[in-house]
Amino acid sequence: MEVMQVLHMNGGMGETSYANNSLLQRKVILMTKPITEAAATALFSTADTAFHASLAIADLGCSSGPNALFAMSEIITVMINLCKATNHELLEFQVFLNDLPGNDFNTIFAGLLPRFQEKLSEQMKGKYGASATFSCFFNGVPGSFYGRLFARESMHLIHSSYSLHWLSQVPIGIEGNKANIYIARSSPPGVIRAYYEQFQRDFSMFLECRGQELVMGGRMVLTIPGRRSDDPSSKECCSIWELLAIALNEMVSKGLIEEEKLDSFNIPQYMPSPKEVRLEVQKQGSFSMDCLEVSEVNWSVFDSDFDPNVVSEDEGCNLVRCMRAVTEPLLVDHFGEEIIDEVFKRYGAQLAARMSEENPAFVNVVISLKKVA
Repeated sequence: MEVMQVLHMNGGMGETSYANNSLLQRKVILMTKPITEAAATALFSTADTAFHASLAIADLGCSSGPNALFAMSEIITVMINLCKATNHELLEFQVFLNDLPGNDFNTIFAGLLPRFQEKLSEQMKGKYGASATFSCFFNGVPGSFYGRLFARESMHLIHSSYSLHWLSQVPIGIEGNKANIYIARSSPPGVIRAYYEQFQRDFSMFLECRGQELVMGGRMVLTIPGRRSDDPSSKECCSIWELLAIALNEMVSKGLIEEEKLDSFNIPQYMPSPKEVRLEVQKQGSFSMDCLEVSEVNWSVFDSDFDPNVVSEDEGCNLVRCMRAVTEPLLVDHFGEEIIDEVFKRYGAQLAARMSEENPAFVNVVISLKKVA
């Protein structure tokens, strides 16, 4: 599997699109809003990051749909309010939206951006008056964030949410991970080690590249799906993939999928602990940590009144639509399109069953960084 070519969320605005099935990811952005606002405020008030009249911000792993603009909108709003409160000249904004080349950038730039720009202009005129001019320049940046994306010392604030758990490649040396598609309790120690070492290489390279691109004192806010436990095979991070593996193994037993196909499929992802994230930041050396927090968002985020005694199949359907929007391109590339509906039918049943037994949650590792070297 060439991750660069096949890793992207479902595009468009259809029933299975990421645009219409990313409420969970939006909820996470809202949960981390205070940390993002604090980073933007610190950037604005720090003398050694004076950006005069122009501010360059980026969302890395932006995907498609309204979430691609949501985080940038929050940062711009904070900056507009700060300019107004301090009588600072209204900033010009350069906004960079990054994802891999297969991302549906057309939905962002043709379908969503024009209305978004109108709303920003209305917001600015409400604060500065109808005659005020507002400049915000949007740019698409296709490419891997595990390499350089921007000119040296050209960026002021970088945001990334629910992207850095994706690896640059499937780890090498995990052929023994039979019947699993990610780290599991039954995974050999060498498989777990291979996943962790791939994360170390990738995250270190990410930090190295961003350290070159940010100005001194520039900020970065990263939200990574992870785990609290020190155990990479803990239920809190592996359960979501374990249930998909169960669905796929059922299909092997029914002759719908070849066993060899399943044994050669592995999710290119790693969900780190706060300790692992902190260690890589300290080793790389370009950043100080303003904060490192852990939060949770329930699998039942689609229903604010969750009751484990009344979970319906709809709950499984809501979550499986979210997971389908994220994983369908990977599954289609490996198994073919013919079996996809059956895969997600079985996966949805597994999710609903698990949610009827307990109240599982995704764990988020949130880190706010300042460039210091």
